[in-house]
Amino acid sequence: MKPNALRIGIDVGGTFTDAVAIDAATLQLIGQAKVPTSHDHPDGVAHGIVEALHQLLERIGRSAEDVVFLAHGTTQATNALLEGDVDPVGLIGVGTGPAGFFAKRLRRLAKIEIADGKKLPVAYEHVPRADDDRHVDGVLDRFEQAGIRSIVVTEPFSVDDPIGEEHITERARARGFLVTATHDISSLYGLSKRTRTAVLNAVILPRMFATADLVQSSIDAAGITAPLMVMRCDGGVMSLDEMRRRPLLTVLSGPAAGVAGALMQEKLSDGVFLETGGTSTDISVIRRGKVAVQYTEFGGSSTYLSALDVRTVGVGGGSMVRIRTGGSAQVTHVGPRSAHIAGLPYACFATLTDLDGATLSTVAPVAGDPADHAVVDAAGGRFAITMTCAANALGLVPDTDYAHADQAVARAALAPLASALGTDVDGAARAVLDAGVAPVRAVVERMVEDYRIPEETVQLVGGGGGAASVTPHTGQRAGKPWRIADHSEVISPIGVALALIREQVERVIPGATDEQILAVRREAEQAVIKQGAAPAEVSVDVTVDPQSNTVRAVATGATELRTQDRTARLTEDDLRAVAAGSLGVDARALTVLAATDSHVVFGSPEERRFLRKPKHPVRVLDRDGVIRFASSDALVDQTTAGAGAEAIPRLITEHTSYGDGGSRAPALQLLVGPRIADLSGVLDESQLVSLARTEVEGHDRAESLVAVLEVRS
Repeated sequence: MKPNALRIGIDVGGTFTDAVAIDAATLQLIGQAKVPTSHDHPDGVAHGIVEALHQLLERIGRSAEDVVFLAHGTTQATNALLEGDVDPVGLIGVGTGPAGFFAKRLRRLAKIEIADGKKLPVAYEHVPRADDDRHVDGVLDRFEQAGIRSIVVTEPFSVDDPIGEEHITERARARGFLVTATHDISSLYGLSKRTRTAVLNAVILPRMFATADLVQSSIDAAGITAPLMVMRCDGGVMSLDEMRRRPLLTVLSGPAAGVAGALMQEKLSDGVFLETGGTSTDISVIRRGKVAVQYTEFGGSSTYLSALDVRTVGVGGGSMVRIRTGGSAQVTHVGPRSAHIAGLPYACFATLTDLDGATLSTVAPVAGDPADHAVVDAAGGRFAITMTCAANALGLVPDTDYAHADQAVARAALAPLASALGTDVDGAARAVLDAGVAPVRAVVERMVEDYRIPEETVQLVGGGGGAASVTPHTGQRAGKPWRIADHSEVISPIGVALALIREQVERVIPGATDEQILAVRREAEQAVIKQGAAPAEVSVDVTVDPQSNTVRAVATGATELRTQDRTARLTEDDLRAVAAGSLGVDARALTVLAATDSHVVFGSPEERRFLRKPKHPVRVLDRDGVIRFASSDALVDQTTAGAGAEAIPRLITEHTSYGDGGSRAPALQLLVGPRIADLSGVLDESQLVSLARTEVEGHDRAESLVAVLEVRS
């Protein structure tokens, strides 16, 4: 890596565009810049992206030649869909007989409401045979006359035989149309869902394509030669060419940027990330070092878009306090109205002089709202009592935090509320925070349960400008360790700068053979390499679902080789202390079960249970002290890459379980080099052996190899 190399991340928000510079060697933040988002500029948000980049480089005294990685995240696609500000789409259905009948039913997509009063602008045309060029040309003529530039081609079973879709796609592109073929969007069965997903991609394609061109030309003019990447909705990034083809993958990427920051900068392995702004908190999960994703919906209809599983609670740093006055005054709720909606300043950001003579009263922030939102009227005017005020009153907001206020002022702001509640300022502040974090805590606990995160490994990490108003008290009330992310106010652009290239390939393959599964794995691996990932940095997780016959491969990789700073590594005693804290045992009781240059595996004394097999709890830590894998019962074996070709299949066979439902291979994690290959999604013994051998191939025969196995019941 060249000296002074920079990774640049730019996050385009609704109000501001933030840019950060990260040292590519140390991954430390070295500078940041903020400019207004340029919605109204002739070049749209592209202008703000370039302006933020120029200001950032000027501020840190660096040049375009130093940039080795540049990525941006944008809410443009999300906003377009939420507001219904999309382009018309021509939908071409193909087929005769029963296939044609089902294709024609897709004209009903025009009834889907994507925004209040706005439906998908879809014009449907049917073509019985894809190779009927005269018929196809007639359809394209009508679309052209209607001013339609973006087209979707859909044919039943195109995931098995895409020739028809490809033929029409080539013919339409030759005439200058932007075309989305459904088999390119998803290789899963389900004609309606696959076509819905493709149509959502197509309605935002023209403007996203134009933005991509503007950003690329501006970056080229700035002299930056690093490839431009775009944030995806699943926590990774993709090349600009991929964004031009599948802009839908940028939808809902805003929250994903923050989670990427928690994953990469904070090295959160098992836990919950809470990104708090002024009005709301986005809550998401990281499980075993991976973001939790799910298929998402638009307009009440399901799609094949895999996006971050983010759950939003209407409580943020600016959320107003709601009270019941009278004989038994109490705090009843916090939010969802925020101070800025009411047009009021936060009381804690006033001065003691402003708050002179403060008295408590209640207002309706917006006409029609309940008049139970607490405010103080004082010499300096009217101020809102917020979550940020309560957190500052209790000293929970660090001096360096974006939301820090003078504690004396915050306590003065809460004094009238405390008097009404019949308590002291501390009691009033706790009452506010208790009410505010109650719904946040409920969602956190539900997500921990949904994703089966071991309670002893759960950590809460807060990000966003309002992090200190929500995360500390949530952690305290839930009894879980918590921390505020470094530079939490710019955690999203940091996440963009540090994110890995990601690609997901899904195939429905009934009775998939080992070779077919390996082919899906290779396809995902080659896809990220094609987008610029260094081959040695690529990791691929494979899942085989025997119920749905779905083979899924998720590949991730960095654009450059990342060498670890050995001077920053922890000692074995330090690592032992971290593992002991997670396992809840004395550090002296731990045993080192395996160790490589990158990881140490600790085991605690076996847990004996009456009439049941004893358990062997295990923790895998990287040399930075991050718990990368936790298991309540696992077996560990260390060998070499050379010996692994025989040792790993033997271990898999020995620990495959059998029952009425057939055989179930163990859940396997392979530690080889700096990577942990997660093969726990494969149940078949033969398939698991093939994938394990693939993971070991290419490594020096003397390199350490560690297998961590969990026997399935």
